[in-house]
Order: sequence, then structure tokens, then C-alpha cells
Amino acid sequence: MKTMKYIYKYAIALFLGIGVLATSCNLDVDPRQSIDANGALDTPDGLEAALNSVYARLRAESNYGRDMFALSDALADVGRTTNNSGRLIGENNNNPGAHFTAGFWQNSYFAINEANLILDQISSGVEGASAAQLSRWEGEAKFLRALYYFDLVKVYAYIPTAVYEPGVTDEGGVPMPLEGSITSDIAFTRNSPRASVNEIYTQVYSDLNDAINLLSSAGRSGPQYATEGAAHGLLSRVALYRGDYQNAVSAATAALGSSAGTVLGGMDYVSGWRAAEHPESMFEVRIQLAAEALGVNVSLQSSFTTLLNLDNKNAQGGWGDFIPGPRVLDFFGLSQVQIDEPGTDSNNWDVTRNDDVRGFLYTTGNTVRNAGRQIESIKFVSKAGFAFGDNIPVLRKSEMHLNRAEANYHLGNVGDALAELNAFKGLRGLEDVNLSGDELLEEILNERFKEFAFEGQRFFDLKRYGRDINKTYLSANNVLPFEDFKVLPAFPQREVDGNPNLNQNRGY
Repeated sequence: MKTMKYIYKYAIALFLGIGVLATSCNLDVDPRQSIDANGALDTPDGLEAALNSVYARLRAESNYGRDMFALSDALADVGRTTNNSGRLIGENNNNPGAHFTAGFWQNSYFAINEANLILDQISSGVEGASAAQLSRWEGEAKFLRALYYFDLVKVYAYIPTAVYEPGVTDEGGVPMPLEGSITSDIAFTRNSPRASVNEIYTQVYSDLNDAINLLSSAGRSGPQYATEGAAHGLLSRVALYRGDYQNAVSAATAALGSSAGTVLGGMDYVSGWRAAEHPESMFEVRIQLAAEALGVNVSLQSSFTTLLNLDNKNAQGGWGDFIPGPRVLDFFGLSQVQIDEPGTDSNNWDVTRNDDVRGFLYTTGNTVRNAGRQIESIKFVSKAGFAFGDNIPVLRKSEMHLNRAEANYHLGNVGDALAELNAFKGLRGLEDVNLSGDELLEEILNERFKEFAFEGQRFFDLKRYGRDINKTYLSANNVLPFEDFKVLPAFPQREVDGNPNLNQNRGY
């Protein structure tokens, strides 16, 4: 046993040293959140530090620091790029190879390997740890592993609910190692074949159900941590993607009944986006220090806005690389107007909106760089009190209402689906609708589009329904068919070259 503990001590020190080096271009893991060469997984402090590192990797540019929100929305029909910095243009045009990158793969598998090493050590024992600590560590590690695997499989593989047309072949999911590796190889998937999509979802279910049980009495409070409520919320999303609609309803109901997050309505919902910790957050990526922020080039604030903050509209802030497209502008009746009244600044601009309160999450930006003055999303505007440092809501409680409405529709519970949809519309200042059949489904999906614009869900909603991505607002005939190989990204070529059991996605 003593020898095994020293192996794990060596493994985690080697692993974290290489991992931080390999991903330094898109992730800063603060020293407070990683293990140095003197750390060991067989101590409570060492294991806590290792777990914090798994959380910290979510901040990477390749994951929730930017790409899970901004890049995926650029791939979809949410908006358009401004060419202010030249970022996200290829993704917005769905060019070959412009997609999730090797950094996303590597950072995610680093985190999974950390979680696997933690779970391996827990099964061996941690001297001095209480039963409550062991349960919490295991529950949090399994929640995080489930999140990373779910994100990997929804990016690199097709989604179970999509109806495949001729020319689309389900080539499987992603490699799924479930034990920690002490190798210095940065992929930790060497010789692992692609698990099937169903196998990945089954493992994610298992991890989340374990997390729900383990965290029910031993969990921490706060949306920056995995909790029982957050695990129910993530399970609802996963079940919706899997087409397991009864479980999607049950998990959403449990999540809504939990203490994680608060559903907001009216202008309280708008104000929630101005708080450092979003009141609706069931789980969010926490950025506590300016050193943890990704900065002016790739942070979400900089990607979406030219404003530094709402109190000083003349401050020269971000690049504003990605702004709303015509559908988003139409959803909220958004248009720019110049205020030209006696005694006012002729450069003072405002935005008109309709009755949907979500329109207040968009305003006019600064006249800077290439794009001129544009309407921008202001969901991320230095809410943490320092530039480019916004906590990132991965799961918001309002999503549970939309998950439940959509799942009930597919279960044939049309009355329940319509009632849920109308209750949600009321929260956003909209009148009831009376719809059925395909029109009801489309209205639910439109509400998802409105609600999660600039939060990275639209691309995956289109993907799980097997729908084309229509971008004729960018150029004539700009439609990416679902059957096109560019819907999926390529696996990193290094992984394919080094793993004879890993077949590349088609077209690459």
C-alpha cells in the first residue's frame, strides 16, 4: 500500500507539471489550485488541491473560458463576426478545420485523468479523511468527469436524437479511460478505441447518479462547486440530448426543487446578469482573481463586447469579435438610435427593444476598430469587479423549465409542455401562445435560442435535431447541411497518428 501511495504521489506531480505546461497557451492554473512536487493524493490537503485543479481546467479558453460559449455560437446561426481582431471568422464561416481544437481535447483529457487519479486514490483510501470528505470528493470528481465526457462526446460525435440522412455515419464517440494514468503522454488515451456514443452516455448517467447520492448529505454549498442540485440539472440536459425524455423531466423536476440556483423573472432576470455570481447559476465556473481571467484577447467579455463595463461606456474594452445576427435582433426588436437632443452628446446612442426583457442584455458598443458601432451582448461585462473576469454560468435554473417543456412535448404530454412554455414566457414578459404539433416544438426551440444566445447551446440544439445551419445572412447560399463533415471537428492528428485504435472523423 505504501508503494502504491508513492506511485500516485509521483503520478500526480508529473501529470500536473506536464499538463500545465502543455496547456499554458490557454489556461492559467493558479498555484493555489494545483499540486506541487511535494503534494500527494493520499493526504486530505493533496486530494483537495487535485480536485481544485479539475475545476480550474474549466476556465481554459478551449473549454468554458471561451470556446464552449463563443466558438460554438459562432459555428451556429447566432451571430456574425466583426473582424475587429480576426478571431472566430473561420468558425463563423464553417471553414474546414475551423472548429474545436486540440486544446479542447487535451485540456479535457488532462482533467479527466486528474479525476480518474482522484477516484483511484479514494478507492485505496486517504489517511486522515472522514467519511463525509471521501463522499464529497468522490461525488464532485464524478460530476466533473461526467461534465467533461459529455462535452467531449457532444462536440466530437453525433447526438443520439439526430435523424441521420444518407451520407452521415455514426463512427462512435470518444475514448473513455476510467482509470488514472501515470504516463507522461499528454493525451492519456493511448491505444484506447472510441467508445460508442451510448457507452459514453451510460457512463455519464452512472457518474451523475453516483454524484447525486454522494452529494445529498456531504456536498458543499455554492454554484462554484458540484452539488446534488447541479448533478440533477446536468442529468436533465444529458437525458434530453439522449432522447431519454422521461428522465429529462424527472431530473429537471428534481433540479427545480433543489436549493441550487433561483429562477428569475422580469427585470430581476436582467439584474441577475449584473451580479458577480448569477443567482440562477446551478453550476458556474468561478474566476476569483484578475490573474485567472483570460484577458483582452479571448475572454468572453472581450469576445462579445467593446465595452469595459456598463458604468463607463467610453472605456476602451474588448474586441467585440462576435455580435448578434439578424434573428437575435429580430427576437428582441433591437435597433440602434442616435440620441440627438439639445444638451446631449451627439455621440450618445441607445437601443430600442420590444417587451421581452432579455432585450436589455444587448446594448450599443463603442465606435472602435473595424466594425464601427454595433449592438452587442452584455451578458459578460466585468461583473467580478476586474476586467475580463466574469464567472461563467454552465447550468442555469431556467434551463430546467425549457428542458421539461421539450421533453414533455416528445412524451406526448402536450398540455404540460404548453403550460410550461407559457409560464416561462411570462417570466420573460411575453404573452401566452396556443400552439400544438410542430408549431409548439418550434416555439420551445425558439425560446431556447432566445434564452441561451451567447451561452453556447444553439449549435448543439441544431445538431441534436439533425438540422442544417442557415447563414444566408452572411452570404448567399451559406447553408451548412447537417450531412456535411464540417459539423464535427477533427480529432487532433497527433492522437490519431499515435493511436492505431482511434479512427478519425470523416472528411479529415
